[in-house]
Amino acid sequence: MSKKSAKIAALIEGCRGKSRDPHYLGYFACFNEELFFEAHDVLEELWLKDKHSPNYSFHKGLIQFAGAFVHLQKDRLKPSAALFNLARANFEKYPPFHEGFDIAGALGLIQHWLALLEAGQYHANPIRSHAPPKLTVAA
Repeated sequence: MSKKSAKIAALIEGCRGKSRDPHYLGYFACFNEELFFEAHDVLEELWLKDKHSPNYSFHKGLIQFAGAFVHLQKDRLKPSAALFNLARANFEKYPPFHEGFDIAGALGLIQHWLALLEAGQYHANPIRSHAPPKLTVAA
């Protein structure tokens, strides 16, 4: 087991034994604690398992969404916008509610954060003045 795998196992420990994959649930737990890089890592392990899954683009969109916030945390505003746009393109392939997740709401969040970046002309980091969203997933 790699160091990364051990870290991921620790992050998802509290998500085991539930109705959904612990990596999927762990993504939301990490995201809501503003551990965006960890959210990305946790879900990436599930995403890489099966590149032919019907959820491949959905998981990729979630990873990109978290990645956009990683870039905001690091003051990389244009790369953040690029990842928001990639996440949007992946989410748009799915119905408004998918795998217990409000895709329509996520698309609204993406639009909101892109508007904040544009309003600041990619010089003012919106994460400094706006709290990141909290995401929910239905059991």
